[in-house]
Amino acid sequence: MWTAFVAIALADVAGEVIARLTGTAIPGPVLGMFLVLAALFAARRAPPALEQASDFLTRHLSLFFVPAAVGILDQVGALRRDALPITAALVGSTLVGLVVSALVFSALARRARGA
Repeated sequence: MWTAFVAIALADVAGEVIARLTGTAIPGPVLGMFLVLAALFAARRAPPALEQASDFLTRHLSLFFVPAAVGILDQVGALRRDALPITAALVGSTLVGLVVSALVFSALARRARGA
């Protein structure tokens, strides 16, 4: 399982290098996970060690939110000051996500019935 963690970390570093060299707006860790996804598609099957590592990370996913929660608590003043725009952005983006998801589902369901 440790080799899988090293592979994930190397993919993260590779993604960060790509992001910095290209100056793209996509974060390095996201690019790194795309590299992992591409490797999984190429292999057509996830190695057992990677499955174990991903299961472990998924089970403990809540721990990854601790730094974000601490950061939010550190910025309470800014959150109070900008509560209305933040709330509008959260509600608006949630509604857009719901509408887009519903449209995609509807299109795929129509396509599946027609096939």
